[in-house]
Amino acid sequence: MRGSSQHSKKSSYKRDNNIKYFPVEKTDTLLNFLFQIFPEKSKTTIKSYLSHKQVAVNKIVCSQFDYALQQGDSVAINFDRNFSELKHPMLKLVYEDDYFIVVNKANGLLTVATDLIKDKTAFRIVSDYVKSQHPRNHIFVLHRLDKDTSGLLVFAKSTDIQSEMQRNWERIVTDRKYVAVIEGCPEKMSGELTSYLCENKAFKVYSSSTNEGQFARTRYRIIKAGRQYSLVELELETGRKNQIRVHMSEFGHSIAGDKKYGAKSNPIKRIALHAFKLTFIHPVTKQELNFETPIPRSFQILVK
Repeated sequence: MRGSSQHSKKSSYKRDNNIKYFPVEKTDTLLNFLFQIFPEKSKTTIKSYLSHKQVAVNKIVCSQFDYALQQGDSVAINFDRNFSELKHPMLKLVYEDDYFIVVNKANGLLTVATDLIKDKTAFRIVSDYVKSQHPRNHIFVLHRLDKDTSGLLVFAKSTDIQSEMQRNWERIVTDRKYVAVIEGCPEKMSGELTSYLCENKAFKVYSSSTNEGQFARTRYRIIKAGRQYSLVELELETGRKNQIRVHMSEFGHSIAGDKKYGAKSNPIKRIALHAFKLTFIHPVTKQELNFETPIPRSFQILVK
């Protein structure tokens, strides 16, 4: 995913005054681009910016001298110190601008705090990261992933962006796909599952027989079929709590490892569900942002 971090509208995101931003107008390598914008500096000085992690492309630290820049990218130089980096074994930075931050979350990490767990959350880790850039920076929740679900997770950097995104979520988010390993294989290689979802007092979601609750639609497509397990792509038209897990369970093909929703096996010691694709229209730039992460290797091994 490529995108510019330079926008005309004002953002609540606070910048360090020692950082300068340079728009990329044509395809180039990062080192050559730096040579061109700093003709008065020595090559040794410019290379030191890279080696000391004082260069970022689209807000992600980059020290690769031959990194391929594209038109519309934004290169930032921190003349005072190295950039803050999001370094955590359970979170990887995918994209960042003045309005959003997109991460790839590992399974086993909560999105937000619960009564029992306050600190070990994606929200807290990302919040600490943006505050290391400026103490007045904040993030705001747009959507959530279950603790045992991995994949793409997006946070807003202002309440205005949060409100607009949540208010128009189904219009702004144009593509949202998951991949899962399910038990067995459906007779049809593709199809659509719909129901009205409710939640009981034990916080378990189920489909209502009386069309009460929230309407949910899930489309599935078998990527690779196996006798014991199958790899399936799942597209969400609606984003209800536990929607995929409920629909696959009631379809007779629970997600592997999902004991809560009827799975009989747990071959990789986790729920085999991963949010691998997300596309949305940036509410400020109106640019379409496309993000995609690889299918976990453990999923692919199961259905070899």
